[in-house]
Amino acid sequence: MQTGLQALIFDVDGTLADTERDGHRPAFNAAFAEAGLDWHWSVELYGELLAVTGGKERMRHYLAQYRPDFELDKQRYSDLDTLIVQLHKRKTELYVERLGQGGIPLRSGVLRLLREARDAGVRLAIATTTTPANVTALLDSGPEPGLVNWFEVIAAGDVVREKKPAPDIFEFALAQLNLPAAACVAIEDSENGVRSALGAGLDALLVTTSSYTESQDFGGATLVVDQLGEPGDPASALMGDLGGAEYVGLDVLRRLLDQVFG
Repeated sequence: MQTGLQALIFDVDGTLADTERDGHRPAFNAAFAEAGLDWHWSVELYGELLAVTGGKERMRHYLAQYRPDFELDKQRYSDLDTLIVQLHKRKTELYVERLGQGGIPLRSGVLRLLREARDAGVRLAIATTTTPANVTALLDSGPEPGLVNWFEVIAAGDVVREKKPAPDIFEFALAQLNLPAAACVAIEDSENGVRSALGAGLDALLVTTSSYTESQDFGGATLVVDQLGEPGDPASALMGDLGGAEYVGLDVLRRLLDQVFG
C-alpha cells in the first residue's frame, strides 16, 4: 500500500474562489427580484445565513428565522418546496452567467498548487455542498483550459443526503478515490467544513480563511492560513506553522500529513 500524500480534497466556495459575497449572494437577490419577492440578503445577513450549508436549506432557514410572516402565492406555486427549487435553479443560472463573465477569479495560490499537485501525480478531488453546475462553471471560467478535468472526483450538491458539517461528502470523496483519510489533505475555509472533514477522519486539515469565515472557530485544523499565497504574495500562518515557507506548496502539505499521521 502506498503511503504519504496521495490526494488533495478541496472545498469550493471560499476555498478555490471567494464566491459567496460577490457571486452567490447577488445571484440569490436577482432570483428573488425576478420572482417578485421582497427578500434581500445584505452582506451582513448573508454572512449569518452561511451558518447553514446548501442554498435550498439556506432559503428555508431564512424564512423560518427572518420571515415567519411570509405567505406563499398559491396561484403561482403549489407549495413552498416548489418555490424554493425554482428559485435555486434560477439562482444557479444567474451565478453561472456571472462566472462566465470572469467576475470571480481563483484565490491567490490556488492554480499554482493545483499545477504543482498535478505535475507531482497527486490526485485532486472536490467535496462541496454547492451544485455540480456551480463547480463546473467556476473551473471553466478559470485561467487554465480544461481545469475541471484535472479533478478525478467532484463530490458536490445532493450526491449525499446530509450536507456539511456532516462528514458524508468527504466520506463519499474518499470512497470514490479509494484512499484512506491518512493519504489525503483536506483544504477548507469554514468551521462547518472543518467539522465535516474531521468527521470523515481527515485530520490533516488546512484552512485558508475567506472574507466570511476569518473569525470562525477552526479548532482541530492542523494549519490555518490567510491564503495559499504566491511568490511575492506570501501566506501568513494564523494557527500552526508554515515551516519557513513563503506559501503553501506540496512540501508544506506533506509535512502537515506527516505531523498528523506520522
